[in-house]
Amino acid sequence: MLIHPLPDPIAISLGPLAIRWYGLMYLTAFASFIVLGRLRIQQAHIAAAGWNKLDLEDMLTYGVLGVIIGGRLGEVVFYQPVYFLSHPLEIFAVWKGGMSFHGGFLGVLIAMAIWAKRHGRAWMEVMDFIAPLVPLGYAAGRIGNFINAELPGRIADPTLPWAMIWPNVDSMPRHPSPLYQALIDGVLLFIVLWLYARKPRPRLAVSGVFALGYGCARFFTEYFRIPDYEVQFPQFTISAGQMLSLPMIVLGIILLMLAYKKLTTGNSAS
Repeated sequence: MLIHPLPDPIAISLGPLAIRWYGLMYLTAFASFIVLGRLRIQQAHIAAAGWNKLDLEDMLTYGVLGVIIGGRLGEVVFYQPVYFLSHPLEIFAVWKGGMSFHGGFLGVLIAMAIWAKRHGRAWMEVMDFIAPLVPLGYAAGRIGNFINAELPGRIADPTLPWAMIWPNVDSMPRHPSPLYQALIDGVLLFIVLWLYARKPRPRLAVSGVFALGYGCARFFTEYFRIPDYEVQFPQFTISAGQMLSLPMIVLGIILLMLAYKKLTTGNSAS
């Protein structure tokens, strides 16, 4: 059976300066945004829309602020409000981990709305452009969670080849849920989105696939993760992550319906 290695969360120590793996994973996420963005602006339909490297680099600045501020506030509000009310200074200790994807998603929505307004672009055009650039960055963040031994999985069948003991939790075999989320919510969603977005799509469609795909993937992978808390309904129970993913699923469906309704209406009119 596998055992979580519990690596040192500090990757590089230079006297009083400590660089943590979690921070390096975020740098990896932002670097992947630039690399993938440069590939994306080479696609004919993206280049024809006037996107360029300066746009990409400028958006990254806004996006970094949206991810960090939104992600941290999401963790505070959605997952651990009682703890942070008792330890308010801990809100600023982002290097220790604890970032909410759903909060970061809302932060990026706001940041990109501001960027779009200042640059004369339609907000949803911007979101369609960046959607395929996001999932690999998310995967890097989940690897950071794994290195920090955060988000342990639910108890697994001990015969599962990759069942893993998390010594910081107990001696029971568990699902390595951060790796599941990195692979399914991150890498798999990236492949689907990248292939889908290679060709021209109606506005809202790429964003719709992202919202629907992530919502469904996260709802599934939450079954393997110890929930931060659960919400009880008469007939079923869902985790906090699943509850926050449901609006994304609904949003994705609505965006896709609007995108293809407009396309059908436009074709009929012509």
